[in-house]
Amino acid sequence: QVQLVESGGGLVQPGGSLRLSCAASGSIVSINDMRWYRQAPGKERELVADITSYGSTNYADSVKGRFTISRVNAENTVYLQMNSLKPEDTAVYYCNADCQAIATMTWVNYWGQGTQVTVSS
Repeated sequence: QVQLVESGGGLVQPGGSLRLSCAASGSIVSINDMRWYRQAPGKERELVADITSYGSTNYADSVKGRFTISRVNAENTVYLQMNSLKPEDTAVYYCNADCQAIATMTWVNYWGQGTQVTVSS
């Protein structure tokens, strides 16, 4: 069984910073791409950033220059450093990853439970 557990969300004032973490645990052989999504109330879930196992990254236009995704492969962990936060960044942030589990040796896409980020004065 593979689990993704996010942490680091909270309430922050506009212009502030937060760092989200997501740790993958369980019987994992390998992890390919890791991603952060977000979903604001009344809106569809959107891709915020993704990172390959080699460290190549992509960002949504709305967060470029403000957010940084990174990972530590040895720890099966992905991070999202969020700077210059805006009220429109308020959402539930979800971790997502393609993992190869020992039990099945197949690639499966997993989601975390989400962590709330609220940007408000």
